[in-house]
Amino acid sequence: MVSSVTDTTAAEAGIDGIDAARLTLRGLGKRYSPDPSLPAAVESIDLDIEPGEFVTLLGPSGCGKTSTLRMIAGFETPTSGSIELDGQDISSIPPNRRPMSMVFQSYALFPHLSVRDNVSYGLKLKRMSSARIAEDVDGILAIMNLSGLADRAPHQLSGGQQQRVALARALVMRPKVLLFDEPLSNLDAKLRVQMRNEIRRLQQRLGITSIFVTHDQDEAMTMSDRIVVMSRGRIEQVAPPSAVYRRPASMFVADFIGRANFLDAEVQAVHEDGTATAAVLGDSLRVPAHPDIRVGDTVQLLVRPESVRLAPEAAERTEELTGDVGRVLNAVFYGSTVEYEIETDSGNLIVSVADPVASDVLEPQSEVHVRVRSDRAWLLPDRE
Repeated sequence: MVSSVTDTTAAEAGIDGIDAARLTLRGLGKRYSPDPSLPAAVESIDLDIEPGEFVTLLGPSGCGKTSTLRMIAGFETPTSGSIELDGQDISSIPPNRRPMSMVFQSYALFPHLSVRDNVSYGLKLKRMSSARIAEDVDGILAIMNLSGLADRAPHQLSGGQQQRVALARALVMRPKVLLFDEPLSNLDAKLRVQMRNEIRRLQQRLGITSIFVTHDQDEAMTMSDRIVVMSRGRIEQVAPPSAVYRRPASMFVADFIGRANFLDAEVQAVHEDGTATAAVLGDSLRVPAHPDIRVGDTVQLLVRPESVRLAPEAAERTEELTGDVGRVLNAVFYGSTVEYEIETDSGNLIVSVADPVASDVLEPQSEVHVRVRSDRAWLLPDRE
């Protein structure tokens, strides 16, 4: 069992003095090939990260998130654009002179050094006094609940403990920006959940500006103040997790984040309150809509599996709840949920029903009434 980070405050632990910084990216781009016919790894992105904010760069492999992080850290030189820290352009400053620390996927611990020596390594390079180094290292080991492991070698630690040593080594440098390069990918599923919660609590307690790179949606959704969804070197959307999930900016974001049902729909009216009326599921449904939606457009209705309701018998239509008849193609009972595949005239739907009673699970080939909560749906232009 891995012990968790303590609730010791930064000042009590001797690591006060961490100043959150504002990070600004303007027209930042990276090309690894001079051939203009080849796509850029990062295509002229603009991003403002506020002091103390936790921002996650999320996207599939090859989307440009790691290249962006490495440019911020100074490990890659931008082809275009600038990186500003509190208004100062740091694009040409080498990584060892940037007030940033990175936590790597591989932990990058020195195998021949103890936990204490790993954590103190960067402070020694700065030629700090032995007394100050000892004070700072003892403080961060206390806040990371590593004091009892100070004399152990990395190979004597669990994966979670090694991850905390790597985090302690980064924090003891008092960085203005803390960078994470998929730091949890080497941990098992249960430990990943524990560590992501610990990292988030610690980041909030210290108020340090943090940038986290991952392809794991759960990590992004549970840890971030805002998520930067990237695809093909470009930013698709920057928004809080709830907005990315409920109000995606594009079909790519809608399909990439979580699980989604898409139903063909035709826009009948657009309203001033940001909603639109569309013909779908054999009815007219008024739902929140993307601002690019226009009357007469053939669009996609996004509805998440947990936002669909099923009823074995007809029910009275209400303004918020409407739907059509469907047929159960498949039903899988997971205990905490049951998942259905439902065939409708508008397309097939995946439906997730929480806390089911086993005896009430609908049988395949059953006819059901499919209902969609209008406030849980979202109309999107039918394009990437």
